[in-house]
Amino acid sequence: MDKINKAIELIKSSTSDLYHKDFLLTWEKTNDDLVTTIRLAQLIKDLRQSNHSLNLFDSGLAVSVFRDKSTRTRFSFASACNLLGLTVQDMDEEKSQIAHGETVRETANMISFLTEIIGIRDDMFLGEGHRYMKEVGEALDDGFENGVLPTRPGIVNLQCDLDHPTQSMADLLHLVNEFGSLENLKGKKMVMSWAYSPSYGKPLSVPQGIIGLMNRFGMQVELAYPEGYGLVPEIVGIAKENAKKSGGSFKISHSMEDSFKNADIVYPKSWAPFHIMQQRTTSLRNNDQKSLKELEANCLANNARFKDWECDEGKMKLTKNGSALYMHCLPADISGLSCEAGEVAKDVFEKYRIKTYIEAGYKPYIIAAMILANRVADPGIFLEGLIQGRKKRIVKT
Repeated sequence: MDKINKAIELIKSSTSDLYHKDFLLTWEKTNDDLVTTIRLAQLIKDLRQSNHSLNLFDSGLAVSVFRDKSTRTRFSFASACNLLGLTVQDMDEEKSQIAHGETVRETANMISFLTEIIGIRDDMFLGEGHRYMKEVGEALDDGFENGVLPTRPGIVNLQCDLDHPTQSMADLLHLVNEFGSLENLKGKKMVMSWAYSPSYGKPLSVPQGIIGLMNRFGMQVELAYPEGYGLVPEIVGIAKENAKKSGGSFKISHSMEDSFKNADIVYPKSWAPFHIMQQRTTSLRNNDQKSLKELEANCLANNARFKDWECDEGKMKLTKNGSALYMHCLPADISGLSCEAGEVAKDVFEKYRIKTYIEAGYKPYIIAAMILANRVADPGIFLEGLIQGRKKRIVKT
């Protein structure tokens, strides 16, 4: 209990500003906001494992809006909401009135009468996902201010075109547990590297989320990709500024081998080039199937030029002591297993497979922390009272 009590005191002393604030982009949050979220997530995890009930709500809805496919994030959101006592309702746009012309403003209000939190994934259209989340938020503000909604639901970004904060924050908590503390991450070299994939059109939000977050804590972040596979320039600029402020560093490399040298952490992950995502968005908006097919063929042919951008044993031997931590948001393209050639060699992935599952397992707690901090003005005091109440999650007879 000493560890739990210490964590509660740290959260109570926080100057974070998360109450009734949407969690959309990590670079919009202060360092104290991020640290508090990490501490809350770890505390929620520890309390659940100690069999404490974390029911914040006796009733209420959590609405999930997935405009793209998902396994980990979908079930993490449902798990987090259930942990806090909310019922999850997935909004299937095909079963709604959106197809009949219902506006975003109307939809946002109609799904929110007794809703506490809305989780949104919208990563398909570059320039659209974040904008859509902001539009939903403005509609909720309008509904609450005009007495339509009894409370204004919070919004959690479950992945957009710019950022994937529940993923990058889960990754950060994984690193904290691997290296012992947030302070121990200072000076560690982390490589966010493009890797070959036999598919195209993968969002930019994971690599952008990593470079936008990790060097805020003094890490040495290196972004590696073949020429022409760059990210959104504004977010690269944010990463550079974050490195200057934290005393960390940010570097861009065009050699996977060079970037892996002396790395403490490697994160090889495929993504589509920024300019390709721009073209793809235009074609999707216009429902131009011919253009999409031509773009896909050209991109796959270009990807095939870089099949050597694979995380294999040879490259892992270049890392610090040949034993850097391998990370991935999953699912990985595993050479010789899920595909003929992909992001990571089968033997490398198998070596780190369980750790990638553990990495993914922090996401429900990160989401629960985001929800709790949004709905409770002082989450430390709430959790302190919850412990004193000694209500158990599983009541043993």
